[in-house]
Amino acid sequence: MLKQHLQLKLGQKLAPQQIQLMKLIQLHTLEFEEELERELEENPALEIVKEDSKEDEYSSLEDAYQDEGTESIETDFDVNEYLYDDEPSYKTASSNYSPDDEEFDNESLLTEGQSLYDYLTEQIHLVNISEEDLKIAEYLIGNLDTDGYLRREIKSIVDDLAFSQGIYTTKEKVDDILENYVQKLDPSGVGARGLQECLLLQIEKKVSSDKAVSLAANILRYQFDALTNKHYNKIIQKYDIEEEDLKDALDEISKLSPKVGGNFDTQTITINQEIIPDFVIQVKDGLVIPMLNSKNAPTLRVSEEYKDILTTYSHDKNSSEHKQAALFIKQKLDAAKWYIDAINQRQNTLLQTITAIVKFQKDYFITGDEKSLKPMILKDVADITGFDISTISRVVKSKYADTPNGIVYLKDLFSDSLTNDDGEEVSTKEIKTHLQEVISKENKRKPLTDDALVVILKEQGYNIARRTIAKYREQLNIPVARLRKEL
Repeated sequence: MLKQHLQLKLGQKLAPQQIQLMKLIQLHTLEFEEELERELEENPALEIVKEDSKEDEYSSLEDAYQDEGTESIETDFDVNEYLYDDEPSYKTASSNYSPDDEEFDNESLLTEGQSLYDYLTEQIHLVNISEEDLKIAEYLIGNLDTDGYLRREIKSIVDDLAFSQGIYTTKEKVDDILENYVQKLDPSGVGARGLQECLLLQIEKKVSSDKAVSLAANILRYQFDALTNKHYNKIIQKYDIEEEDLKDALDEISKLSPKVGGNFDTQTITINQEIIPDFVIQVKDGLVIPMLNSKNAPTLRVSEEYKDILTTYSHDKNSSEHKQAALFIKQKLDAAKWYIDAINQRQNTLLQTITAIVKFQKDYFITGDEKSLKPMILKDVADITGFDISTISRVVKSKYADTPNGIVYLKDLFSDSLTNDDGEEVSTKEIKTHLQEVISKENKRKPLTDDALVVILKEQGYNIARRTIAKYREQLNIPVARLRKEL
């Protein structure tokens, strides 16, 4: 039996504009430029305005910046006003742009490059080899990873050749083709099945009677475990050599590459590693001024031409074709206004966030000393701006700032806090900096253990447990004392 009843539910749904805004906020400058270009192509009702000078239209950077924070950009509008109001061109603009943006107008950072597979395949085709062996060699090359290593078992490759290529061969033959053909190709070390083999392939191609090269090859072949564990005394005793001889051999080994395929990429080769900053931070007379890179603050407007077309079509209410055309154009105009509003809100969110960060870390931006970084978490910035923590997280994700002391990754400015012996809260970043300094000044012949580091940092006022030292050391990519040992 059917029954009717009332049920009250609370729910929360995100509007399409909110989803669009969240997507835009987390994009860094290059991704944002690509997204903007895509939107301009898809929506002809949206236009970008190129002006010769923004300085004449907008106030100076110093006037735009206020200690109280960046004010929100007003973006209220009525999506139905097109048919009734003769409004001026809808624009977005921000005075907080960098005056040095031409500095970042670089060519594309990426360009098409030759992959490792193509490079090796070209070489193998120049080798005098049977057709079947060539197919096996090509298959082996296709199984190399981006570092140039063959990580797969030969037995698995033999099975794959039978099932996918119709080539029935043996493990011995595949081994032979790998060692006598693929591993002979350039760069030296390609096709290795591990680090030891990779280094050996490189050192063996150094045709030399040099004592250091011969010793290096011998150590790599027979004393690899002792080498990786830095048991230098054991190697010296094994070969009955002087410490200087071992130093020379280690110097030869250090010239070898553990990732011979590192200069290649399956799709592109990076020709310019410069990072395009999302923010520019200037320091003038003790005042820290945060700005958006102007690539993040484009001047947009709704097309006047499309507004006029909509007005024309809306007057003809008898034609069904004109009604459909008017509806299509209105949808594009609405989408353009929504997008402009989202861009405005993105600019406002980015500016308020970077302003809050600058206020929090003012001393750091002035001095450039990591020791002056204050403990700061996402919640601290969220409390200042009034934004949600997830919004702050999206803003700082993949974002960089150009500061007087270099390019800074925003996430690096965030850190937890610990209390020192004086009862003051200090940033974990500061402790890591002290830890790095202590290790950099240690005697490399007798590196400091984690226990010794605990004692030294305690003397400096940082009472930290041994496991915390180990955690910070790993985060700084610093190996244990045994592996930091040098001759």
